[in-house]
Amino acid sequence: MTNELDNQEQLVKRIDDLCSHMWMVRTFLKHCEEAEEDDELREVQRGLYDYMLALGGPLKDGDHAKYLKQAKKKLRKLKNANELFQEIQPEISSHTNFQMAAASLQLTVTQIAELLEA
Repeated sequence: MTNELDNQEQLVKRIDDLCSHMWMVRTFLKHCEEAEEDDELREVQRGLYDYMLALGGPLKDGDHAKYLKQAKKKLRKLKNANELFQEIQPEISSHTNFQMAAASLQLTVTQIAELLEA
């Protein structure tokens, strides 16, 4: 049982570390000028925020099982937000900031999905 708890704790730590990168992408998207005019871009940043918000309570409470359950439950919405951003990013801006945000989000979501689906 202790080994399983240690594994859960390590998994939660790794996902939370990845969420810190996702938070930076979300913050960039939320505060960029383009978000003022683009509903889909706002949908992406809200999707990222909703995912992290769902994990915040269990993380604060140290409830690793609930954290992982929520992370898995919300994974499809996270993937959808990423897919939407990958689709619309070239139309929104070709600036390096947007390209790097798309690459960072893709990497982060892929790694979270791999951890949860393993």
